[in-house]
Amino acid sequence: MKLLICDDDPMTLKALEFQFKKDGFEILKAVDGKEARDTLNNNNDIGLLVTDLYMPMITGLELITYVRKTMNSQMPILVLTRVNVEDTILHAFELGANDYLTKPFSLNELSIRVKHLLKRE
Repeated sequence: MKLLICDDDPMTLKALEFQFKKDGFEILKAVDGKEARDTLNNNNDIGLLVTDLYMPMITGLELITYVRKTMNSQMPILVLTRVNVEDTILHAFELGANDYLTKPFSLNELSIRVKHLLKRE
């Protein structure tokens, strides 16, 4: 299964890519929301979107809105961010995020959450 990970921090992208490959997933990466949107438009077999909230070009919140409204997709969306503000978290869920994890996070917890979202044990 393909996962799209979108984060403007290169170290976070590398850590996510390493963990998800170890978990057996095929990985597509994007360094900003625009690149993520383009990748989503060019790949109809992405099973999960993992996105940061605050990125250049298009934010994670805008990306969630795009996936839910424009693509009319049921694709699970996991938000990873340093922002731990209740209003922002609630807004991400209102827009259609399925789960939310605050940085820094445990890669083991991340793996469990992704497997849960994909109903994969």
